[in-house]
Amino acid sequence: MAVDRKYIGVESEERYIDVEKGQLRLFAAAVAERNPVYSDEAAARAAGYPSLPAPPTFAFSLNLLAPAKVGNVVDMVENIGAVLHGEQSFEYHRMIFAGDRIRLRTKTVDIFDKKGGKLEFIVQDTTAHNQQGELCVTARFTLVVRN
Repeated sequence: MAVDRKYIGVESEERYIDVEKGQLRLFAAAVAERNPVYSDEAAARAAGYPSLPAPPTFAFSLNLLAPAKVGNVVDMVENIGAVLHGEQSFEYHRMIFAGDRIRLRTKTVDIFDKKGGKLEFIVQDTTAHNQQGELCVTARFTLVVRN
């Protein structure tokens, strides 16, 4: 069944994540990040950071920690088991640190198909702003739906 194109342009509600040291340490360990600034508070402060910085790809997990209620892929796709992670990209503007409160908003920017509709692609952009309203990350995620 085709993904309804009515979702193009749909924006989610604002969602919030409180970034915690434990989250960052677990993520750093999961991606085998060995730089101590990502797991050791003293090393982070010695490097000039106010607290533990988020590893670069941590932004991927933000949507997982605070999923959208409006414009969620689960609403768009009949069989969530047919969804594959296709691609992701990040544009970094400011670093995210432990203690930040991150505001997320996601917009579905495109839905298109290939191979005569056998594969459909959902492209979503998520912005992440910190508690000062500063843009930290713009993330683009492309999901593939097998029909």
